[in-house]
Amino acid sequence: MTDSERSGESTQATRKGTGAPATRGRTTIADGVVEKIAGMAARDVVGVHAMGSGLSRTLGAVRDRVPGGGGGKAGVTRGVKAEVGEVQTALDLEIVVDYGVSISDVAGAVRENVIAAVERMTGLEVVEVNIAVSDVKLPDEEDEEPESRIQ
Repeated sequence: MTDSERSGESTQATRKGTGAPATRGRTTIADGVVEKIAGMAARDVVGVHAMGSGLSRTLGAVRDRVPGGGGGKAGVTRGVKAEVGEVQTALDLEIVVDYGVSISDVAGAVRENVIAAVERMTGLEVVEVNIAVSDVKLPDEEDEEPESRIQ
């Protein structure tokens, strides 16, 4: 028996880390990631016509048409603001609903869909989803986005 074996010391040359590999290290999620997930989930709800206020939608539509204007991210996150911590997140959404739908039902469905999507995809706990309804889209109203000159 060697001296190290008698003293209870390990003869292993390398020591393996302790704990499951998934718990070694830290994952951070940017606000923009949560905003994109929430924006997509909110748009999936029947009765949501658009996201954001009229002015932000108009400016966003113009920005979408300008090459290099950053329209991709802005379109998805328009009307969404997220505050992300280490384990929790809170969201503020601004929506436009279609005329004739129950605003409280649409808001409830948006809240449920957003919470489910964000929690499933990020693992963060959603502590609140505040929804502001900024407009109602009437059936005979034209969209505020300017028409494209390119067909």
